[in-house]
Amino acid sequence: MAKTDVLTLGILGMLAEQPLHGYQIRKRLGSQLGPFRALSYGSLYPALKRMLESGLIENVGEDDAVATGSRRSRIAYALTTQGRARFEDELASAGAHAYDDDSFDLRFSLFGQTDSATRLRILEGRRMRLSERLEELQEMRRRQRERADAYTSELHRHGLERVEREVEWLDQLIENERSATRGEENGSAASAGDD
Repeated sequence: MAKTDVLTLGILGMLAEQPLHGYQIRKRLGSQLGPFRALSYGSLYPALKRMLESGLIENVGEDDAVATGSRRSRIAYALTTQGRARFEDELASAGAHAYDDDSFDLRFSLFGQTDSATRLRILEGRRMRLSERLEELQEMRRRQRERADAYTSELHRHGLERVEREVEWLDQLIENERSATRGEENGSAASAGDD
């Protein structure tokens, strides 16, 4: 299966919960991903159109303009069977695209709908990727130390600390995920012994 782009996956995730119109999708994605991920209507509506044309979503009618208090009605969208299958396939996927910089935050926001084994693979992949980046940043900082001015040096230090903090956060998440999995295994083994 081809990698689903981040915006398409985000829309599928929002519509997996309930039918929404474009403004609601934009608002919910914005609140879920935070203020640093601005989503423009210029990217949202072309994505919705592509998804309609490819059969991932369908138009389920228009809101009554009078009831919503707006000047015009809004088209509501819902997942099709094909869209739900695509979303579930994507949730089960833990390839490199799932933990790259562009999609990790969105994938993480969907962890409540993702199975534990997939969550763990994504977290471990992200940690591996950031560990590699950390080594690169440390090496770059060593090489640049003598040539960099105070501001560039400070920027390198900040970047290094930011990646270190994310690696520590990931370590904790991975440990929590493993502990939860061990607890489930112990619980099911204990209940199997009760039979």
